[in-house]
Amino acid sequence: MTKKIAVVIVAAGSGNRFGDPIPKQYHLLGGKPLLRHCIDSFIRHMPIELIRVVYNPDHQDWYNTAVSGMSLPNPVVGGATRQQSVLNGLKSLESENPDYVLIHDAARPGISDDVITRVVAALANHHGAIPTLPVLDTIKQTDNNGVIDRTVSREQLHRAQTPQGFRYETILDAHRQFEGREFTDDAALLEQLHLDVVCVEGAVTNDKITRRDDIGRARDWLKNDPETKEDTNMIREEFRTGTGFDVHRFAPGDHCILCGVNVPHSARLDGHSDADVGLHTLTDALLGAIGAGDIGQHFPPSDMKWKGAASDQFVHHAVNLIRERGGRIVNVDITLICERPKIGPHTSAMRAKVAEILGIDVERVNVKATTTERLGFTGRAEGIAAQAAVSVALPMT
Repeated sequence: MTKKIAVVIVAAGSGNRFGDPIPKQYHLLGGKPLLRHCIDSFIRHMPIELIRVVYNPDHQDWYNTAVSGMSLPNPVVGGATRQQSVLNGLKSLESENPDYVLIHDAARPGISDDVITRVVAALANHHGAIPTLPVLDTIKQTDNNGVIDRTVSREQLHRAQTPQGFRYETILDAHRQFEGREFTDDAALLEQLHLDVVCVEGAVTNDKITRRDDIGRARDWLKNDPETKEDTNMIREEFRTGTGFDVHRFAPGDHCILCGVNVPHSARLDGHSDADVGLHTLTDALLGAIGAGDIGQHFPPSDMKWKGAASDQFVHHAVNLIRERGGRIVNVDITLICERPKIGPHTSAMRAKVAEILGIDVERVNVKATTTERLGFTGRAEGIAAQAAVSVALPMT
């Protein structure tokens, strides 16, 4: 009798070790988010209604882009820990009552049909099955000071991967029984219950993406993957450039707000909002990259709602418009033009603030300053000008 197979794809993590504000499961590999690679692999083995993605609602925009065009069931809200997230995903399948369930980490986009098939086949005779690879390096055990105690035999050591497969009722009961306790993987719960979990052959392409360098390794196998080359759902990108320019005059005050940072000065910048000339020009550049007009069209100076408003609201609006189009910000470059105040001591704080507002890595943000050699209104210290250039990647239609 054909078994009913479901999958829980765990994609609720923030991926702090990856070192980017964008969670790694939403980073692109071959023009397609890591999460989408996983979904596309499993959809070849089971009906789409038996696929459950466990996610963080704070990632909604990224999630929407990743699953664009797919009729997936609503995503399941994750928990504070991976184990709680898995339990939430398993509970969401109770009405479907599958025979088997596969539990997979979204940070493993290189899952192959062969591995999935081997895991499922092993469940006919075992409570659980996981893909593994043999440990090839010599293993040393050390004391607390890093001094070697002994060499550990590697003959029976394996590196665990996902998807880890289980009989559905067995793993659901195990997760309920151990709710609140943490284990390194799902197979460990069955080990505690002395239920058999067998190892099947994994794949080197199925290693987990943990740090940025891992993306390069994943690109190598992607180039040689015939299934990916023929994938008509591949999200291909085009790159757009936007520019912005803005000017604000000085007025009596004791500081300027520039790129979201308070900079002490003998004057402030005059404007309807907080007059942050750096963020205003950045907003225009972002809007320009997607052909969405300018800041004045979206936030008219005649609207008293924006009087004294913090300019990061304008940037957030432009960023949301980009994400609604499935786009991502590649990098930004802002130039502040003035004689005073001195910008150099504050550029690090400005870069960090802009990166935080945009939700991108600080390495993708540049803020610099120049003067006009005392020529013009900036040379006469009557105000500050700013210009910005941005690069945005958008899905090709």
